[in-house]
Amino acid sequence: MTNVLIIFHLFVTIALIGIVLIQRSEGGGLGIGSSQGMGGLMSGRGTANLLTRATAVLATLFMGIALVLALLDRGAGSSGRGLLDLSPPPAATVLPGPPAKGVTLPAAPAPATPAPGASTPAKPAAPPVPTN
Repeated sequence: MTNVLIIFHLFVTIALIGIVLIQRSEGGGLGIGSSQGMGGLMSGRGTANLLTRATAVLATLFMGIALVLALLDRGAGSSGRGLLDLSPPPAATVLPGPPAKGVTLPAAPAPATPAPGASTPAKPAAPPVPTN
């Protein structure tokens, strides 16, 4: 059911974007840029046309589907935890770099030396480099 709602939500979103883009801009929505002046701002013809009603219906559908999807996600295995309830990510590891001025670091331990008579493993040969 969630997948069907997500697909329907996508269609409503695309339709809402299309309806908003094909509307004529009228000075920021206040009727300032139209030739009707302020008298046509609140007239029946200016506010009740098809594009305005379609925008209102699609915006209502968009918000309703978004709320339903949020409620379905909240109850479907997400254990009711919100984004703010999550634990913080682990602290970042600090990469070794040169010490700060005046800071002395402890000496590194000496590398282990093999016992006398013990054979050391041979280093593997480097792979050949192809030449063209």
